[in-house]
Amino acid sequence: MVVIYESNNFIVEAVEKPHVDRDDGGHIMIRPRIRISDRQQLSTKQAIELMRLTIVAGQAMTTVMNQHGVDIGRINYQDNGNWSVFKPEGPYFHIHLYGRAKSAKVNKYGDAIFQGHREENKKHYERFKPLNSADVKGINKEILRLLKEKKFSDSEWGLS
Repeated sequence: MVVIYESNNFIVEAVEKPHVDRDDGGHIMIRPRIRISDRQQLSTKQAIELMRLTIVAGQAMTTVMNQHGVDIGRINYQDNGNWSVFKPEGPYFHIHLYGRAKSAKVNKYGDAIFQGHREENKKHYERFKPLNSADVKGINKEILRLLKEKKFSDSEWGLS
């Protein structure tokens, strides 16, 4: 994973083996700094912080990827963790942000994303490119800019 942004409780990362190709919209993930298995384990303040971060990261991803020539029309937000449910350590809570480009070739805009199990569909995922360093840098810069806006301030979200 390539870190895009870190808060006190969460890490926003570019996924190295994405579920959605960069040119189809890209894939980032938000996870807590501590391993938990489910969102029900978040405190109230952590849940609020996570909601704000998903909105900010999604907005930043949309803005930057459009600037970089990827015509994102929307972001899909998913709380997954199913692939690790049978592993000894169990599932870990994380949120996926999938950019949905209007010009997508594989996961076409308006359709559901195909996400067969990585182990059973290795060839499906092998061809997907991750976000590049310019994307990561731009999304980080845009997240930092957005967090300075009043509507995303700690006081607006009841976090101060």
